[in-house]
Amino acid sequence: MSIKKALTWTAIWLGLALGFNGGIWYFLGRDKALAFLGGYIIEQSLSIDNLFLFIIVFTSFGIKSEHQRRILNYGIAGAIVLRMIFVVLGVTVVNMFHWVLYVFGVILIVSGVKMMLKKEEDNASFKDSKVIKLLGRIIPVSKELSGSRFFVRKNKVLYATPLFAILILIEFTDILFAIDSIPAIFSITTDPFIIYTSNIFAILGLRSMYFVLGRLHEKFKYVKYGVALILTFTGIKLFILIFHISIATGLALAIIFIILAASIAASVLFSGSEAVEDTTL
Repeated sequence: MSIKKALTWTAIWLGLALGFNGGIWYFLGRDKALAFLGGYIIEQSLSIDNLFLFIIVFTSFGIKSEHQRRILNYGIAGAIVLRMIFVVLGVTVVNMFHWVLYVFGVILIVSGVKMMLKKEEDNASFKDSKVIKLLGRIIPVSKELSGSRFFVRKNKVLYATPLFAILILIEFTDILFAIDSIPAIFSITTDPFIIYTSNIFAILGLRSMYFVLGRLHEKFKYVKYGVALILTFTGIKLFILIFHISIATGLALAIIFIILAASIAASVLFSGSEAVEDTTL
């Protein structure tokens, strides 16, 4: 996908999300609309860091762009189903045990701090991933690609191709990603309709956003710190509920937006200055 087409589709998905948000405002009111927008921004901001991980995975395995699109298509379809399961389970648990929100808060704070301190992933670690090794115990994995196929039969034996192995790895990383993103949205709302729809609209735009970040990811290297701060903030917002202190949705949304915007601005500014320094040298 060209950068122009990717930007166009990213804008289209953003426009659809904002249009849906307008419908929520009209039919369900201002509070629900703010909750949807907050959930959407949280999911999109966390998705940026997840997409960077996808870029590293595809690069480490040397997967061409045409195959990346197919994996992303299936990965997004799987993410939609997984999100529904996570949302239903999460809302059910929270409704049964309200104190779980405080646990979610601690998890988010720890995740945010770890993300801030974490170094770049080592490409070799993905090839030695436990997920890939576990898949190899279930079904043999061929060493070479077979076009865009996920499975191939050799000597009457069914093999999974490396594309299928990477798809499983992508789905697994999305599960880990959901462990952060779903609790983060609980800091805004516990309405399953708002949580799920904000997730879905963010997920539907991931493929086009991936191809944008694939070309520009060097310019957004400080965004991960913004994402880490957002995780930490949402964790604090959940945890302080134990002291009967709550942050209004509108204020929380403004803080999240400012953090994300500041991290993007810092990435653009400092990346530009570093490029000038490199040119000068």
